[in-house]
Amino acid sequence: MENYKKAYIAGGCFWGMEDLFRVRPGVKDTEVGYIGGTNDHPTYRNHPGHAEGIEITYDPSETSFRNILDYFFRIHNPTTVDRQGNDRGSSYRSAIFFQDEEERQTAEEIIEIVDASGKWEAPAVTTLEPKSTFWPAEPEHQDYLVRIPNGYTCHFERFKESFI
Repeated sequence: MENYKKAYIAGGCFWGMEDLFRVRPGVKDTEVGYIGGTNDHPTYRNHPGHAEGIEITYDPSETSFRNILDYFFRIHNPTTVDRQGNDRGSSYRSAIFFQDEEERQTAEEIIEIVDASGKWEAPAVTTLEPKSTFWPAEPEHQDYLVRIPNGYTCHFERFKESFI
């Protein structure tokens, strides 16, 4: 596990993102939580400015940050400000929380590729934000769609083909 890396993204309700990423090649673990907000120890009922995010632990010998972002842009709508499906508000923004300059540049490149593809009807509004503290969500939110298979999600694979 010492060679594993982590990626931090947000693209709407964290349940659906987690459910789709958990089975991706190279992904070793997922955890839902809150990131990018103003308070410490946020909760589902109190997370001002935080996005519902996901921490993805991956093996870089099996996948890459680039591949994770490619899939990210295929499973949520990056063109809607603070909205995914019926969910509205900054908690549901499309965001990439970069950990270093290399991740920031990779994110910028992928956004340019996604926009140039013409697959979405509008340009991506995904924000690039420096990674801040990731606060794990309450236990009832972890693995939610595994425990409640017919639970709410607005995430699905919109494009089978890779952007990259």
